[in-house]
Amino acid sequence: MRLALIYSDFMREMTLSFRERTCRAAQIKERALQEGFHKVGIVSAAPLMEEGARLAEWLRRGFHGEMRWMERDPTQRTDPCQLFPAARSVVVVALNYYTPHEHADDPAIGKISRYAWGDDYHDVVGEKLKSLLAWIKKQWPEAEGKTCVDIQPMMDKAWAVRAGLGWIGKHSNLITRDFGSWVFIGELLLNLELAADTEREADHCGSCTLCLDACPTGAITESYVVDSNRCISYATIELRAPELPAAVAGNLDQWLYGCDTCQDVCPWNRFEQPTDEVRFEPRPGNISPSLAEIIALTPEAYAARFRRSAVKRAKLTGLQRNAHALARQVAASAGNDNGD
Repeated sequence: MRLALIYSDFMREMTLSFRERTCRAAQIKERALQEGFHKVGIVSAAPLMEEGARLAEWLRRGFHGEMRWMERDPTQRTDPCQLFPAARSVVVVALNYYTPHEHADDPAIGKISRYAWGDDYHDVVGEKLKSLLAWIKKQWPEAEGKTCVDIQPMMDKAWAVRAGLGWIGKHSNLITRDFGSWVFIGELLLNLELAADTEREADHCGSCTLCLDACPTGAITESYVVDSNRCISYATIELRAPELPAAVAGNLDQWLYGCDTCQDVCPWNRFEQPTDEVRFEPRPGNISPSLAEIIALTPEAYAARFRRSAVKRAKLTGLQRNAHALARQVAASAGNDNGD
């Protein structure tokens, strides 16, 4: 009888614990949506073993280019407890950033990637995550957490897949059913035990190869694999060399900062919805800036124009390098036309 009572008490505690984890998870998800996030999922803070192995192979093949920081301590990228030792759960959020504007069709301008048209997403997503964490601490005083928005060594897209927010497309971006691939991802590491989402989104790319076929430089070497060395986004944003690689410089297609070609052709981006986050609305001149204006920027004018903008990632030297490459293309094209 005594053993039966002990077992009964144990099961009751386990049931209550499960109910509490489920209740907390539901409350946190609801609050995340109230903070303005468009999708949210929760998973256990267990290491990303399979995803880590794929990352290691990608690094081994040198597809990260000159992003040497990606080679540092790969276990930290796959195990959230390396970043926040108390982590028990990972709250993964997605924020829609699509705004219904288009680039100008003018060879005298450069195109900026859609994600950088408005305010810096690090600030916007980070602010919302910090607000969510503050609310969680009020509900459960024992709660501690760490916010992550791209800068921290977290495999954002892998966590989003685990949390059921979407799947990885053949262009290597996260795709969601609701918003296509036009989403920013963030994580909140918590020391709370929460009920985890177990349902994952299936891969809905099927036999489609539009992104592979459309890539101007052939950077998508095979489905789900991007070689940064051949990628316009990598070259125009991350690469610090004084000149762009010839294979990229000759195929820029007016891209000054980043490249959205593989996303623009994706059928799932027909389901885009304009975001309700007004800070992602384009700043003046941030969709298709004049090449002449970019080339003429002084350090002071550059800092003022792109303050709290993701475009600052390229630095003034990189942005002007890109503008000069595009200007040379325009001049060469004009010369060919005159010769005809």
